Amino acid sequence: MRFLLLHSAGWNPAAIAEALAAEQVEVRPLPSPNDLKSVQDGRPAVIVLDPESRSTIAPLALGGLVEGGVAIVALGRQGEDDVPAELPADLLAGFVRAPAGPRQLLVALRNAFRVSAARLEAGRARAETAARTSELTELAEIGMRLTTEKNYQTLLNLILSQARRITQSDAGSLYIVEADEHGGKRLHFMLTQNDSRPDIPFVEFTIPMDPTSLAGYAATEGTPLVIDDVYDLPPDVAYSFNRSFDERSGYRTKSMLVIPMQNHQGDVIGVLQLINRKREAATRLTTPAEADRQIVPFSPHTVKLVKAMAGQAAVSIENSQLYEAIERLFEGFVRAAVTAIEQRDPTTSGHSERVAEMTVGLAKVVDRVDDGAYRSVRFSPEQVRELRYAGLLHDFGKVGVREKVLVKANKLYPSDLDLIQQRHAFALRTAQWHFERDRAKYLEERGRAGYDEFVKSLQARFDEEAATLDRFLRLVLESNKPNVLAAGNFEALHEFAERTFESIDGTPEHFLSPNEVRFLSIRKGSLDDEERLEIESHVTHTFGFLRKIPWTRELGQVADIAYGHHEKLNGIGYPRGVAAGAIPIQTRMMTISDIFDALTAQDRPYKRALPAPKALDILHEEVQGGMLDGELFRLFVAGKVWEGKGPGA
Repeated sequence: MRFLLLHSAGWNPAAIAEALAAEQVEVRPLPSPNDLKSVQDGRPAVIVLDPESRSTIAPLALGGLVEGGVAIVALGRQGEDDVPAELPADLLAGFVRAPAGPRQLLVALRNAFRVSAARLEAGRARAETAARTSELTELAEIGMRLTTEKNYQTLLNLILSQARRITQSDAGSLYIVEADEHGGKRLHFMLTQNDSRPDIPFVEFTIPMDPTSLAGYAATEGTPLVIDDVYDLPPDVAYSFNRSFDERSGYRTKSMLVIPMQNHQGDVIGVLQLINRKREAATRLTTPAEADRQIVPFSPHTVKLVKAMAGQAAVSIENSQLYEAIERLFEGFVRAAVTAIEQRDPTTSGHSERVAEMTVGLAKVVDRVDDGAYRSVRFSPEQVRELRYAGLLHDFGKVGVREKVLVKANKLYPSDLDLIQQRHAFALRTAQWHFERDRAKYLEERGRAGYDEFVKSLQARFDEEAATLDRFLRLVLESNKPNVLAAGNFEALHEFAERTFESIDGTPEHFLSPNEVRFLSIRKGSLDDEERLEIESHVTHTFGFLRKIPWTRELGQVADIAYGHHEKLNGIGYPRGVAAGAIPIQTRMMTISDIFDALTAQDRPYKRALPAPKALDILHEEVQGGMLDGELFRLFVAGKVWEGKGPGA
């Protein structure tokens, strides 16, 4: 029956029963007030209320029925000319005065059925509009999530999971188009999801991008495939379904929707494959009977939804691939920059990488603490990446430092030391020449008389002078070695600086020049004040270089973090001499890592590598001196960052 007529017990529809039957109206008694909602079964429905039953049904209940599409016709009492007060007029589709004849009743009922049908249609339209609005809103939200997700693998998972969710698909897979070794294209099976069989291991593979497979057909033809049962394909299609997965796993693939993901230019970026649309999303297909009951075909509407989402997904994948390509390009640039630094100063090869690793390791330790001064500090993945780049590039400004200063291993440049060694050799040979000259002259003038005693005395003077020259050279060589800490007594150097030897033209010449004495008297390291300023300028060069790079917002602090890695909390660092308040935590962590590596590195020719405990002692002294952050140093040691055993090591 197309229509439903419900009547109260006080009215008998017998007089119009034949007419109602001819118009395909099902007639039933009105149920109890508690069961009124059961009358709403999607058909146009009319309720006829006689005068006695009008007051037994609450207007609120009637209002709910009217909102659901039911039309109400009230029968009047004898003498009633208008709608009774107990029935709100806006709830009624008709009022029939008494006595009501068959013709009046039929006219009122037909009009009421039209009202009910109109209400039902309006309700369906509202529901459809609400559903479409909800779907559009959901697609917009999905699109926003796809657009903002930068991690490539997370993006692929998001695309597949959202497509499965909006279609109630039990399983699905995702292919990405990639170039093959011959310059053609192939499909890379990148991802699979299966609610009923999450235990099935995932194995990546590639297939040809041709029409012989379902995914290949959708990709080459650029058109969706909607298949009710992949085991029952038409005999004349180019593609086939590979049942090997089902045979191995015991899973039954049935309905399938295969959608090419195309960008705005129509290029296929990948293929989205949705499997086994279910009546109830939460159900698991654990038995053949459950699969037969649950699996339904993909409707035309679901195809439209997934096509709309697939377009967004294609653009997001393309953007993510481009983003990754840019990241790889930038990573290559950073690596090239580090290589440039190390080629200028090969002795410090690996320093930048080690500093970056230790600084990131310390950040991860800080990220996990729940007590102390930094218990509320947390670093996002973007901030960790920013910190790593700052660590890798913190010494890039060394490309602006003169190479001979940059690689200066000892207090004297090699050419200056060579000159002193030549001076020593010349003075020694001069002494030998004087010995031979005086010995020959004695023989010439006096003969053999007293010769042995004279030569013995002459030899003693020569040996003393040779020993003095050797002490001089040993002192120079020892003084030339740089000290890790400020140390040294240079009185002997100044004494030798006052001594002279006979030059080639016979004039007296000092063993050491004032400039040589100045360099050899450097109390710490191998650089004098001017050279140290030049080396220190690398920080400013680094900042100037990094500041010119158009960093993304997430990496915008790289230059500032690297700029302060030689600053000290008490303001005695360089190049700006700023104090604690101007030094961010990222820079404080890098400073600790930089000093530790500089002290323990095996590749520094100007100093011996210190054992880790000694280096930690020196760092502790700087903490006590107010130069380094004590809490970060504690975490550096406690987290074993210096051993490479921190989180994630």
